[in-house]
Amino acid sequence: MRTHLLARCLIGAATTLALAATTKEASAQQPPIALNRFEPAPAGDRFFGVQSPYAAGKATPHLMLLGDYAHNPLVLRWNRSGNGAGEVVTNQLFMHLNGGFSLFDRINVNVNLPIALYQDGNSPTTAGGTSFMSPSKAEIGDLRLGLRVRLLGEYHDPFQVAVGGYVWVPTGSDSAGSFVGDGKVRGLPQLIVGGRVADRFIYTAAAGPELRSSDTFGGVSTGTTLTWGAGAGVLLLDNRHLQLGVEANGGVTLRDVQKRNTNAEILGSVRYRVIDNLEIGAGAGPGLTSGIGTPDFRGVLMVAFTPEQKQARDSDGDGILDADDACPDVKGVSDPDPKKHGCPPPPDRDGDGIIDSLDACPDVKGVASSDPQQNGCPPDRDGDGIIDALDACPDVKGVSDPDPKKNGCPPDRDGDGILDADDACPDVKGVASSDPKKNGCPPPVDTDGDGIFDDEDACPNEKGERNPDPKQNGCPKAVRVSEGEIFILEQVQFDTGKSTIKKVSDPLLDEVASVLQQHPEITKIEVQGHTDNQGKAASNKTLSQARSEAVVTALVKRGIDKTRLTAKGFGQEKPIAPNETAEGRQKNRRVQFAITEKAPKTAKP
Repeated sequence: MRTHLLARCLIGAATTLALAATTKEASAQQPPIALNRFEPAPAGDRFFGVQSPYAAGKATPHLMLLGDYAHNPLVLRWNRSGNGAGEVVTNQLFMHLNGGFSLFDRINVNVNLPIALYQDGNSPTTAGGTSFMSPSKAEIGDLRLGLRVRLLGEYHDPFQVAVGGYVWVPTGSDSAGSFVGDGKVRGLPQLIVGGRVADRFIYTAAAGPELRSSDTFGGVSTGTTLTWGAGAGVLLLDNRHLQLGVEANGGVTLRDVQKRNTNAEILGSVRYRVIDNLEIGAGAGPGLTSGIGTPDFRGVLMVAFTPEQKQARDSDGDGILDADDACPDVKGVSDPDPKKHGCPPPPDRDGDGIIDSLDACPDVKGVASSDPQQNGCPPDRDGDGIIDALDACPDVKGVSDPDPKKNGCPPDRDGDGILDADDACPDVKGVASSDPKKNGCPPPVDTDGDGIFDDEDACPNEKGERNPDPKQNGCPKAVRVSEGEIFILEQVQFDTGKSTIKKVSDPLLDEVASVLQQHPEITKIEVQGHTDNQGKAASNKTLSQARSEAVVTALVKRGIDKTRLTAKGFGQEKPIAPNETAEGRQKNRRVQFAITEKAPKTAKP
């Protein structure tokens, strides 16, 4: 379909006067105009004329050189007949210097400077004699500044949203017949959506109002225009470097329905990334309407420096990115050899990590071994023929045993945990000992629990302390127990002529109390007090009674049940030595502990 501009001239068979009037209006309506309706997308975008919604890089420059050729973008025609009245612009060739910078994967700033390298036309004259001036020389067009902000979605996501737009600075000539600039600032805010679906399909769409001053050219209204664009494509080859696409652009002025300008054109395209940072492309297509600036044919050619935004791919899902995977389409495993990294491992039927070709036991999980005949077999560290998993003593050669706790262990007949070879008593359960003659034998008995075994304890029934004298070893310091008496080897000392016990006798009484606590079978004790024959017999008896009662009180304070104790004073009645000597009298002044009642002794558990 050819596209044309409809110059509002005479319709049908209008009179010459009417034609002249109309052509005067047309002559007056040739204001400066930026004719080209093709606006190249920023360098780094996916399509030629439709913005993409992403920002390609964190701090990445993009540069593009794009040639844009339009044939018959401005043709005068009779409205009713459709016959041409003349080509105001026959050929228009622009070179676009396009550059941009992407920040933070979110913001893109860009600039585009169009240069009309070649323009021509036949400066047609209407039937009424009005001429339209055609361009004839190279011109610089209006400088375009752009900004885009990604709101949603990442570069490779299937759905992305951005807002952006352009502002044109009137750097182009605004003289009649230049057709490269409006001579005024104009702007275009846009909403942009797009994405990449299933890794190979891409799409984008953008729309917004182009805000420009209102005017009329050849009877057609120009001014604020609702613009739109959409594109779709497919990425081919294994590296997705070849892109085939189609896109459409258009717009319609928003005032004067009868005279408004409508643009629409379609473009088929191919783009190819030659190397990671270099892309080339070409496109061509027809115009779909006859609006101002819509050609009957448009062709584009571009070369761009635009770093590839590579996606970290793992095609086989094995956790190793394709860039590092020697077998990117087959699940594999990590390997220090780059040629094997990501490739399936050699067969390993038992899954023990030793490949079957090196596994001496390929159907049973095992461990690595420097011995080829044992490599990959279950371990048997002690070499007794019983694998470690079943060997209760994997580091000591042993024998088979139905008891899992003994299987693979050296024999232990008494089961005391001490092997027969080290057991001094192999048929009787015992305990470990540093003495080889006692190792594995039952421990000696310690009846009184004083840490001195009975076979060494001179007093096995009373707690005592070690003593180098075998007759004193394990005995209390000052107390002994016999069948009928608790002997004390020291005397309880009293103040002279009184029943007050001296402090020096406290340790002795402590020991007596301790022995009584160790012998609960002794149920009755008679604490006996004795004196020498000095003084009156009655006074001596009274004193001995008081002293025996004082001892009972002292023992009760030390935790002995009072019901077990009886105090009895004998005075001078029972001497144990002659009173004629000081030494004899000293012995007769004494306290004794007679056992008067005993219960059967309870065996210790």
